[in-house]
Amino acid sequence: ICMIAHVTARRMPTFHRHEEEKFFVNAEGRKKSVPSIHDPPTRELSVVVPSYNEEDRLPLMMDEALDYLEKRQKQDPSFTYEVIVVDDGSKDQTTKVAMKYCKKYGSDKVRVLSLVKNRGKGGAVRMGVFSSRGKKILMADADGATKFADIEKVEEGLKNLQPWPNQMAISCGSRAHLEKDSIAKRSYFRTLLMYGFHFLVWFLCVKEIRDTQCGFKLLTREAASRTFSTLHIERWAFDVELLYIAQRLRIPIAEVAVNWTEIEGSKLVPFWSWLQMGRDLLFIRLRYMTGAWQLETRKYN
Repeated sequence: ICMIAHVTARRMPTFHRHEEEKFFVNAEGRKKSVPSIHDPPTRELSVVVPSYNEEDRLPLMMDEALDYLEKRQKQDPSFTYEVIVVDDGSKDQTTKVAMKYCKKYGSDKVRVLSLVKNRGKGGAVRMGVFSSRGKKILMADADGATKFADIEKVEEGLKNLQPWPNQMAISCGSRAHLEKDSIAKRSYFRTLLMYGFHFLVWFLCVKEIRDTQCGFKLLTREAASRTFSTLHIERWAFDVELLYIAQRLRIPIAEVAVNWTEIEGSKLVPFWSWLQMGRDLLFIRLRYMTGAWQLETRKYN
């Protein structure tokens, strides 16, 4: 297994933008070039929302997020933000739904990146991160399972990590405090899968973070640039590799309890998704351990 993991590994993460992905469509319908993570930040906060077939769930999340962000900006005019919806090759009207918000709030506040083909959640988040303008970058799921106002909790977690080494720090939303309640609602099979996954994460990759999979994570721009430039996994287990990389780079990480509600319509297929994630966890450990993957970074445009 160790040899297979080493031989089949790509030495550096594959990152390629199709020509159509180098632009976003503004509120007036004109194409504009996307910025780069390597440009100086011009916003306080970027919110990256990976979306795959989310035409039904996206509006609730966007309404809540933009309502909060607009109120915060009115209270503090120096606060600037952008929301980047990354349509990960959806087969429904996700882009059309997201563009309604772009037209309502303007493309300076809401941008839609439509990917040519599905890359997986990690690939979609990375595309949004690499196209962001914020000093801080928040990953937020399109289902709105986490209350958006809880961003203040993860911001406080980030603040408590100061001074940030090389301006790098990460604050993770966590559902670990809700585990007992969620187990009561799950089948024994899903509970077994959950415990098995948590054990593999702890045993192979990340020991200090109880909930690696909550899609509500806040990163400084420098931390996002360094970790996502090294990231190889593009599907469900990308969060684990992200935190594994951060720990190897000695980037400080906070874990903060957030409010979370399970929303119907999950894209996670219980058995096969967990099987794929288990394989990815094993390969993360083996490929870094054997040197097939290095903590190098490559500058992407």
